[in-house]
Amino acid sequence: MKPATPSAEEVARVADFRAALRRFLRQSERIARASRLTPQRHLLLLMIKGAPGEHSTVTELAERLQLAQSTVTELVSRAEEADLVEREQSREDGRVAHLRLTAEGERRLAWSFTGLEAERRLLREVIERLDA
Repeated sequence: MKPATPSAEEVARVADFRAALRRFLRQSERIARASRLTPQRHLLLLMIKGAPGEHSTVTELAERLQLAQSTVTELVSRAEEADLVEREQSREDGRVAHLRLTAEGERRLAWSFTGLEAERRLLREVIERLDA
């Protein structure tokens, strides 16, 4: 069975969405660098702060970021060295360390997060048109 051919309007909405998503990602990278974060560290801080309880484990981050656990472990170690993230041993399981942002990590994430408000708004508008 032959798939249905999308209308020109449907294709245009998807194209607009992809362009807006790409602009958001590029702006996110620029703002991360302006706040002295690599794009990877920015995403790491965002995922930790956005996790339930504002903390996460390496295993949870590997799943959310879709990266190998060894890659996330290295990213976390470098973020620790930069005083952006700290580990706290779990009270329930001594093998588990919860990661949370340091004051410096909070400050840099807040700066970059605020800088992306306009981009998030524009992306929301494009998503709404995509669903129309």
